[in-house]
Amino acid sequence: MADDILSQIDQHVKDTPILIFMKGNPQFPMCGFSAATIQIFDSLGVPYQTVDVLQNPAVREGIKQYSNWPTIPQVYVKGEFIGGCDIIQEMHQSGELEPVVRAAIEDEG
Repeated sequence: MADDILSQIDQHVKDTPILIFMKGNPQFPMCGFSAATIQIFDSLGVPYQTVDVLQNPAVREGIKQYSNWPTIPQVYVKGEFIGGCDIIQEMHQSGELEPVVRAAIEDEG
């Protein structure tokens, strides 16, 4: 079963330009780190998709294996793991995040 979850995660990550694995959803984040990450992406005004890891324990554990990163949220842009809340905040404050996410959206268009 674990391999099946990992392949589902892999497919979703590769098929979605900006994907955030989070606790809760953008309207009701269930942790402060997820809320902070969503605030940043909302402020950038770019389309993104989310996966609520609280809905499926296998996904919650699987995403940690997939990325080899122990915490959630996890942000993927164009199939690449960017980081968790702390890295996203640092990239946003330094101005590095916006060009990365804008390029991902433009490539889709």
